[in-house]
Amino acid sequence: MADKMWAGRFKAALDKEADDFNSSIHFDSRMWREDITGSIAHAKMLSKCGIISDADRDAIIAGLEAIYAELEAGTMAIDTDCEDIHMFVEKVLTERIGDAGKRLHTARSRNDQVALDLRMYMRTAAAEVRELATALCRTLTDKAEEYRDTIMPGYTHLQRAQPITFGHHLMAYAMMLLRDIGRIKDAEARLDASPIGCCALAGTTYATDRRFEAELLGFSEICMNSLDGVSDRDFALELMSAFSVMMMHLSRLSEEIILWSSWEFGFVELSDSFTTGSSIMPQKKNSDIAELVRGKTGRVYGDLMSLLTAMKGLPLAYNKDMQEDKEAIFDATDTVKKCLSVFAPMIETMKAKPEAMARAAKRGFINATDLADYMVGKGIPFRTAYKITGELVAYCIDKDCVLEDLTIDEFRKFSDTLDEGLYEAIDLRACVDRRQSEGGTAPVCVDAQIEWVRAKLAQ
Repeated sequence: MADKMWAGRFKAALDKEADDFNSSIHFDSRMWREDITGSIAHAKMLSKCGIISDADRDAIIAGLEAIYAELEAGTMAIDTDCEDIHMFVEKVLTERIGDAGKRLHTARSRNDQVALDLRMYMRTAAAEVRELATALCRTLTDKAEEYRDTIMPGYTHLQRAQPITFGHHLMAYAMMLLRDIGRIKDAEARLDASPIGCCALAGTTYATDRRFEAELLGFSEICMNSLDGVSDRDFALELMSAFSVMMMHLSRLSEEIILWSSWEFGFVELSDSFTTGSSIMPQKKNSDIAELVRGKTGRVYGDLMSLLTAMKGLPLAYNKDMQEDKEAIFDATDTVKKCLSVFAPMIETMKAKPEAMARAAKRGFINATDLADYMVGKGIPFRTAYKITGELVAYCIDKDCVLEDLTIDEFRKFSDTLDEGLYEAIDLRACVDRRQSEGGTAPVCVDAQIEWVRAKLAQ
């Protein structure tokens, strides 16, 4: 047991299988930067408060900085026989500087140390994901500007419903991503509290300065209850929840891209750089990147549910179950970052097919609502106009034509109030251009949405 920092009370060595099962260094080793940075701040606080000498502080900091530099350069390997990253760093430090290294852990526990490392790691991860999401939001906005007036059918229930522009459709996802970015920022605000100094659960008898240490580490406040500081992971759950909602949005857009790029729709073409082929069917061009994003959404959901389930029945304060937080958090973060990194260039290189969109828009009677609205303008009650339009659509279906193909005499068989002006009313371009209510699909409204989103992103 000599190699275990918690040796002393134990007479027998930990079973090898149990030791491997208990160890977390295989996954928490990625937090070595946060662990060393936190320990440097802790040494400065201990010295400031007179708990360790300035000489010990200097030796500790020099030792930690050397370990940091060697790990960064790849000249030091992390010893996976150590229980966790905290024990590895302390072991190497103590081997190098002796008793001064043993004083570093004064007035802290691994409980608050790991909570600190995790908050620092997630603070960085949140900023990185937010930056990637912002880049994707900009890409969607740019693409929407490119196709601001490209007419396509809008859908409800996956049935052609009303004419919209492709730019308007893409801006819907830009709006979703903008809210995702806001959710991440909200989570970051609650990440911004330092747990260090909470110790195991009850604080410490040493006269420490938690706020000084928090300030050194870039936190604006401290966890105000020591039990809470070491025993909750709601900050991680909140961020993972924001990641899950964003993945849901990416999955929905992925599904549409998959549909749009199929032969059945033919609305867009993805770059060869973001598609794959078949091992047996030479004609295939598969939207595998979008499909993978759609699939990985379930993985991020699973990570969130895993941590929620692990936390749901735990009494205060720390329990070893909480070691399960890291793999879920790391996997969710890695997955979201990979998806965002590949999604933006896929959208940027995607090309719309306006002719195919226009052909689809001309079928499906997506201007029927406009015909009903035209009748309302003639004094016909909406419900009556709705019924007449439905009868006209049924008539066109029987004749295998569209509304624009009917003569004025045919229209007047259903209502003698109709006149030649209806043709302008049901023209698809006019249908789109008239929808100028704020947030609508008219190109002028799409321009306003683009300007609004860009202003929000600039903030």
